[in-house]
Amino acid sequence: MAKTPRIPIPIEVRKYVYQRDNYQCQSCGKPENFTQLSIDHIIPLALGGSNDIAVCTCMRYNRRGQ
Repeated sequence: MAKTPRIPIPIEVRKYVYQRDNYQCQSCGKPENFTQLSIDHIIPLALGGSNDIAVCTCMRYNRRGQ
């Protein structure tokens, strides 16, 4: 199966998700500086997900899902 190309999440969406999630990892609940957070798609883009369904995760949890 071909790998889905990465599409950068627009900065406006990133800012919105950080603020909406109160700069907290949505997996472990730990508050983080935005430099330690990543935006994670709840449903991977390869499976039909979109930027509309994304949450903040700390780097540890984001890497776990990859």
